[in-house]
Amino acid sequence: MNGVAPGERRITLANALTAFRLVVAAPLMLACAAEGWREAFPWILLASFASDAVDGTVARLTGQASRFGAMLDSWADVVAYCAIAITVAVLWPGLVREEWLAFAIIVASFLVPSAIGLLRFGRFTSYHTLLVKLAVATIAPALLLLLWADITWPLRVAAAVAALAALEEIAITCVLDAPRSNVRGLYTVLRARRPTR
Repeated sequence: MNGVAPGERRITLANALTAFRLVVAAPLMLACAAEGWREAFPWILLASFASDAVDGTVARLTGQASRFGAMLDSWADVVAYCAIAITVAVLWPGLVREEWLAFAIIVASFLVPSAIGLLRFGRFTSYHTLLVKLAVATIAPALLLLLWADITWPLRVAAAVAALAALEEIAITCVLDAPRSNVRGLYTVLRARRPTR
């Protein structure tokens, strides 16, 4: 992971929260898949989502926001969401078969924009748009409701939001000439590109 600015601290509380998803939560989720630990998985999933929800806020409040932290967050998201997809498919294959379209859209919404960013810029993008934050905020409870209470409709809503977020990220990648971190949305990017009079 390149992109560390001179003088940037790598070891911070915010980066530790992000790294938790990468080096603790994702491997534990895969261990759940390997060992058949259905009861443990939702709790690890909840911890992973909590880490994702607070790391950016902690970074901003403590003045620890950095280019390295944004890139670490993108790597942690890709690895954690791949681990989630694999584990849910292994432990709840029936649910995945029933809701295959919603699952496919959600997985694609994380992988496709990342792959396009990697092809265009040589690294994962780390836009963290408002729509992506909304998508994660809908996916987390939807997945937990599905696993704990077998309620399916929130997952379908989350898939629709995730698809919109992914389309916006792809559009941002197409518009930008160079990668940027922490972009509010496509409108912000287009507005910044407008010539000033």
